[in-house]
Amino acid sequence: MKFIKYCLLATLLFFMVGCKKTSVDGSSRKSFQESINDMASSLPTLKQVKFNEALYILKTFGVEAEGDIAEITALGKLLDGKKTAEIFAMADQVAQKNGIAWSSTAPPSLGEMNIFGNVAASEKDPNDIDAASLSINVRNIAGDSLTGSKGLIIIPQLLDNNGRKVDFEGAALETVMEISSGGNKISTSKNLMQDPAFRGFTVLYAKLPKEKIFEEKIDIKLTVKTTKKLLQMIKMGVPVNGQALYTPPPPVVADSLQVPTSTVDPQTGETIVTPPPAPKPAASDPKATVTKFLNNLSSQNFKAAYEVADNPNWGSYDKFSNPNSGFGSVKNISVKNIAVPYNKDNSANVNVTYDVTDKNGKTTSLNVTYGLKSVNNNWKITTYKINP
Repeated sequence: MKFIKYCLLATLLFFMVGCKKTSVDGSSRKSFQESINDMASSLPTLKQVKFNEALYILKTFGVEAEGDIAEITALGKLLDGKKTAEIFAMADQVAQKNGIAWSSTAPPSLGEMNIFGNVAASEKDPNDIDAASLSINVRNIAGDSLTGSKGLIIIPQLLDNNGRKVDFEGAALETVMEISSGGNKISTSKNLMQDPAFRGFTVLYAKLPKEKIFEEKIDIKLTVKTTKKLLQMIKMGVPVNGQALYTPPPPVVADSLQVPTSTVDPQTGETIVTPPPAPKPAASDPKATVTKFLNNLSSQNFKAAYEVADNPNWGSYDKFSNPNSGFGSVKNISVKNIAVPYNKDNSANVNVTYDVTDKNGKTTSLNVTYGLKSVNNNWKITTYKINP
């Protein structure tokens, strides 16, 4: 009789082990959690920690949803049918894409965590940081002297009650940045703050659409989530470099009067259709030509500057680049403003205000109007007038 009991018990244990899930079941939140627990329990201890980290990375950065329940539901759908190795590979890709210093093959780095939040807290929660407020540090990304800054670096810092920087390490604080302008949201970015040396977010002007930026200013909202607090800070009216913002190229409009023509072959009687000629591409931006001209002068590349001009008053290249009477005396140019008040019928005017420093160290402020004409779909500087 005892032998039969032992056989029944062994069979039951074998059945329980055999029923453990080896892939994610995302059909419901309960099934998702049970399958994740089964998969984790079959891993070594350190690998279980890395598995939970991978799930946290995917929940935070791999799905688009608002709130923990919605994120877990979306994560279950994303991972449905996936095995452990596939989950690690997906987490590696998401971490690399979002610039997070995490790898599935590295030692545990984000601390103990559970995406379902229903387990007992560890002895020390690395995300339980005693911070009272949040500050935002904004730095410009340097550009050249003509186009100015290329973007901004946004760095949040946790502060204590005395306004001092909080010292911590080994955390995984979900940090969200929202950029808006004129009340309209433009973009949202996420990252993990692991210590006070957090590098923050990089905002490139070339990725901000100019038509959505109101009065060349943006509002920056940063949110940092610790275990017990949700810290937020908004920095309003941060100026941006309008010259570096993204402007889509103008569409090429085909001439509506250009239609296919047809003729009849007198020998065969067949109709021959001749398609219209392809539309000519629009000339490049006149402002870009002047910018290139000034940039070449500032770097003493006088040959390249001379090649974008067709001004008879400047004469030969030797006269143009003369260090005493020509542009050869220019050492540096710092542009303050550039605008195109007129651009029509293959001619344009570009107004530029800038400081020019000669090789003797003397700096002069100038307001210049450049006249340009389109030659073979390329703009050439044809006139040069210094305004009072």
